[in-house]
Amino acid sequence: MHPRFSAPGGVRDVLRVGLPLVLGMASTTAMEFTDRVFLGNYSLTSIAAALPAGLANFVFLSFCMGVVEFAGVFVAQYTGAKQPERVGAALWQGLWFCLPAAAFMACLALIAPALFALAGHPAEVQAQEVAYFSILSKGSGLALTGMCLSTFFSGRGLTKSVMLVNMAGAMLNIPLDYLLIFGKCGFPELGIRGAAYATCASWGVNFLLFALLVFRREHERCYLVRSAWRFDRELFLRFLRFGLPGGVQFAMDILGFTLFLFVVGSLGAESLAATNIVFSINGLVFLPMIGMSVAASVLVGQAQGARDPDRAVFANMSALYVSLAYTLFLDFFLVFFPRELLALFRPQDISLEQFQAIQDTGVVLLRMVAVYCLFDAVGIIQYGSLRGAGDTRFVMLAMLATSLGILVLPTWLMVRVLGWGLYPAWACVLTYIAGLAVILRLRFMRGAWRRLKVIETAGA
Repeated sequence: MHPRFSAPGGVRDVLRVGLPLVLGMASTTAMEFTDRVFLGNYSLTSIAAALPAGLANFVFLSFCMGVVEFAGVFVAQYTGAKQPERVGAALWQGLWFCLPAAAFMACLALIAPALFALAGHPAEVQAQEVAYFSILSKGSGLALTGMCLSTFFSGRGLTKSVMLVNMAGAMLNIPLDYLLIFGKCGFPELGIRGAAYATCASWGVNFLLFALLVFRREHERCYLVRSAWRFDRELFLRFLRFGLPGGVQFAMDILGFTLFLFVVGSLGAESLAATNIVFSINGLVFLPMIGMSVAASVLVGQAQGARDPDRAVFANMSALYVSLAYTLFLDFFLVFFPRELLALFRPQDISLEQFQAIQDTGVVLLRMVAVYCLFDAVGIIQYGSLRGAGDTRFVMLAMLATSLGILVLPTWLMVRVLGWGLYPAWACVLTYIAGLAVILRLRFMRGAWRRLKVIETAGA
């Protein structure tokens, strides 16, 4: 185990790159978790509306983020290839993409009423979904640009700055949530709109901090982060060639879960609330694992930039070991303390008996989550590794096929046509995550990614 720990691409490197990202994602997770807890305590309608509306926003935002995030792969591969002078140009191509993407996201607020009318949720839930979605959409450009700037650090494996900035955003968001949702300390009581404003404020702080950290004089000397601002058509097209499939697959994953929630919403407010609460708890496991996925992407990308695919394989396995250990630790709490976790979300406006029914359903769902999180730990590392190598087209096709064929269509058939209820629908979630993990693992093991070239050869 000593070489596995200390060798390049070993567990030590995974922890060095991934642990700050995990802690940063944990702060984001804590922010979203607290947001849901506050809204759950505020009203049953608010917690029922928050996750569908938040996911609907994230469907569109995730496409843009999936594209922008690929700037980090370029940064990683240029770093591995010892071409630091190309890092600034790669970063700026991502920033050029952010401009129209931010405008597109803001315009989505115009279609919010029609979008949520399609879901068929109760009228009071729809009204809050529209408000939450519209505010988040208008502020999404801040989140997108902040993420793009963060790739300057994450792509080079210097992830402590990302962690600290994310923590700063969370530290602002949590008290703002409390003040704006409940109307404390002289602030207006805005309910679900207050939660959205607090999130946008956090995104704005992250953007400003990253901008201050990136565009420093010492970074200009080595990476040309200021002078390489011009639009580079050849590099931008290559950025889109690899980034667009990543955006599509990320959006398809989120879209699949959003459609799942819309279908489950037709089973009634209690089923929707139980599902929303369980997905919020699931975020405690899933979102920090994204940090390990990014670590896998960075280490594989750097190895590929150095033309060392064997080191990429080694890094993939190291990240997989760490991810599985983390998941097993949290699964213990999902299996043995589900009621205590669910009790954090008890709304003030329903009786103990009503919440007991939600809690009973949630216990079963959380134990299903504990099973599929083990598959998710495998799949998310394979996703990051394939992305770091540039194999985004295959990942997109795999995600498209499994999301539609295993998650969305079977769930619709079971709930809307056959009337089978909540648990069979959730079985589709488990099957989808397990199937995707197996497909991505087999793809990585077969090694087609070894032949891909994301960046140009030095001097070309």
